[in-house]
Amino acid sequence: MELKTKYQYTYFIKPFLIREDKYDKYLLKLLKSKDCSLKIFEKERDLDIYSHFLPNIREYFFPTFNYNKEKIKKLNDMDNDIKALILSKLHCNVFEYKMSSEIQGKVDTEDSIFFNISKMEIICFDTGICFLLIKTNLEDSNIFSEILDFNFKFKDINSEFYKLKAFNNIKIQTDKFSSMKEVSTFINEIIGANDKYWDNKDIDLYNKRFFTYTYTCVDQENWNMTNKFENIEDEFFKYTNVLPSNYNASLHQEEIEKKYETNSKWEFARFGFTKQSSSLFCSNMDIRNYTTLPYEYENQYLYTLIIALYQRIYLKKINIECKSKKDINNLRKKFAKFVSEIWAEELTNSETGTMLYVNFRKVFEISEIYEEIKNKYDVMYKEIGFDNSSKLNKAICFALIISLLINILNAITLMRLK
Repeated sequence: MELKTKYQYTYFIKPFLIREDKYDKYLLKLLKSKDCSLKIFEKERDLDIYSHFLPNIREYFFPTFNYNKEKIKKLNDMDNDIKALILSKLHCNVFEYKMSSEIQGKVDTEDSIFFNISKMEIICFDTGICFLLIKTNLEDSNIFSEILDFNFKFKDINSEFYKLKAFNNIKIQTDKFSSMKEVSTFINEIIGANDKYWDNKDIDLYNKRFFTYTYTCVDQENWNMTNKFENIEDEFFKYTNVLPSNYNASLHQEEIEKKYETNSKWEFARFGFTKQSSSLFCSNMDIRNYTTLPYEYENQYLYTLIIALYQRIYLKKINIECKSKKDINNLRKKFAKFVSEIWAEELTNSETGTMLYVNFRKVFEISEIYEEIKNKYDVMYKEIGFDNSSKLNKAICFALIISLLINILNAITLMRLK
């Protein structure tokens, strides 16, 4: 029986780096763009996000929650140049990419998969680490295999692999453009790839692939009290690992990264985690799975993922920038900043939010990267201490030799006087 869906969406997330010394200029570019607008988080409107995160997390990642109406008005009335400088002092800024209507596209396969881009956000941090979020959903389709094939193709369109593999072209067609444009070109235009703000450090950004953050609710006829999850578990493995529909999971189970978490409260929902994807797979047997859960997954849980991704990339960035003993002061400052501001063991009091955060950090190996940098710093510090000690010992020896020579000369002089 073919697996059918009731509701689905996928966020494709592209991390990218902006030069720190050009960060305010990049914000100015976004402020001047007619397609971008600053997203102001407000307590009343965004209450779910406000109540989900702990106060210190809100202050760092959602600073505009502290803005009252007067301060928001004052910010909106500022010239863009001044506004960019003010915003550059905040740890995090979120911009919404305005679309007059949904962008429609298609994957050029034999049967063609049509999709919409319904939302885009650019999340910017003062460290120069940024994320482009693209929300997509399939148009007029309830076939689960098409979701597998679409996610598999879309995640690579902006990567090095896309240039090497004979993937079918994915193109966007919309009233916003006078002609067809490749999605990769469209994306590079939004994030400003290869311009003067771009930071091309060779950092671990998933080979320029998209991180895949995906939700699907399948029809209860496929997953219910009688038809168990185990009957469709192979499809979940492909979904979690962003594999195509024709991948034979049963023949390659040892090759598949089978990391997924189940919440004991939810019989008909499974979360999946890999280094390049996060998935929520559920059945409409439970009404919550297609009402509140999809909303939470693309709001507070999505930002939880961004926080964990940010931690990983920030640590990787520190590690690359500090390669020798002369960089130790820079390493110490940035590492101390990370520990004091970003190294949050807890984000929320929510049980589900905590479970997700723990799993994100585990699969991203954040603790391991943290220890690697800490050990690197300890070794560099000891080497500098040893060098300084050696220099001091040499100086003492030299001073003793000079002192001895002076004493010998003084003794010779006294003997001649006698």
